Amino acid sequence: MARRQKEPMSPLPAQQQKQPGLDSVMNPQPRFMAPLYRGAEKLKGKVALITGGDSGIGRSVAVLFAREGANVAIVYLALEQSDAEETQRAVEGEGQQALLLAGDVTDPKFCHEAVEQTVQKFGKLDILVNNAAYQQTHGSLPEIEDEEWDLTFRTNIYGYFYMAKAALKYLKEGGAIINTGSITGLEGNKTLIDYASTKGAIHAFTKSLAQNLAEKKIRVNCIAPGPIWTPLQPVSKPAEDVAEHGADTPMQRPGQPEEVAPAFVFFASEADSSYISGEIMTVLGGETRAG
Repeated sequence: MARRQKEPMSPLPAQQQKQPGLDSVMNPQPRFMAPLYRGAEKLKGKVALITGGDSGIGRSVAVLFAREGANVAIVYLALEQSDAEETQRAVEGEGQQALLLAGDVTDPKFCHEAVEQTVQKFGKLDILVNNAAYQQTHGSLPEIEDEEWDLTFRTNIYGYFYMAKAALKYLKEGGAIINTGSITGLEGNKTLIDYASTKGAIHAFTKSLAQNLAEKKIRVNCIAPGPIWTPLQPVSKPAEDVAEHGADTPMQRPGQPEEVAPAFVFFASEADSSYISGEIMTVLGGETRAG
């Protein structure tokens, strides 16, 4: 009989952290190892660059890419060094190499350097995962300071643009770009006006870039998760709201990073998705309304 994977149910402990947030401080810690997932060499010999790869969804993506045979470069903020090192150990535990690249995706120079260092280390670049994000809840539009609006956009969509622009120098036929969107970009969110706006931009960026790169046979797709248990929650919400994160889904709990990461493998793998580009895949815990 096949085993079932049981994940923590709501409510989870009320908690908060300061930006940028760490997996290691969360209770319970986000699950990222996907013990029931078996690799099949879908990404054997590939090289992937993942922004926000130190924690949350990005960490689990790094591990599953490694399980499928890819070497991985991980972009993260310097304050997240401890999480990044834990992800490096997990990738190496899968028998692959991990390159740690500390820096800020709001800086186009750093994005260029991250791509160059990845290619220098591994000799090529096959897959770009744009995943780094900034989020903060606010009760009204006037509460959002101009500087924070700018930071949200520079992190969540400018960073995607900078990384994609740098990566295209090296991506060849069969390459893939995978962006992390959000259900908020499809439905909006009254307390995440700036964040939801950037996610809507990411969805349009995905579809537009997919059309632009079709002749080069580089596929561009997007994962739009619902409520997932990551450090974005305790750094951006009141503690009592964090405890109820995902409780209103049909599955009555938040998703875990390890439940989202296989979707990234699907879009990265030519064996699985060679005829798919420009798509937005939702991962919503049983919710069927999107858009």
